[in-house]
Amino acid sequence: MNNGAPYYAVIFTSIRTAEDDAGYGVTAARMAELAALMPGYLGIESARGADGLGITISYWESLTAIKAWREQAEHRLAQAMGKERWYQRFSLRICKVEAEREFERKEA
Repeated sequence: MNNGAPYYAVIFTSIRTAEDDAGYGVTAARMAELAALMPGYLGIESARGADGLGITISYWESLTAIKAWREQAEHRLAQAMGKERWYQRFSLRICKVEAEREFERKEA
């Protein structure tokens, strides 16, 4: 992701409600776009399984950058909507990435 460890990963796991799928999709896309504009943002990876479990990991240069993102006004509104409407449950973990290794198979 960064190849410049250490950096931080914010791991957000969630179970969605069945409510307002279109509104959720629009807001999720906007949050990804907005996060990418924040100082200290390094990237994002996201997946949702057939069982409804979603995992989004965003990467940041510092805890200060994470705090600024958490407190960003539009993001705060989305957080409130998530609690009110879109999530049955969620958890958030912040981890320091000390090392990173990658592999990519080269096509012959």
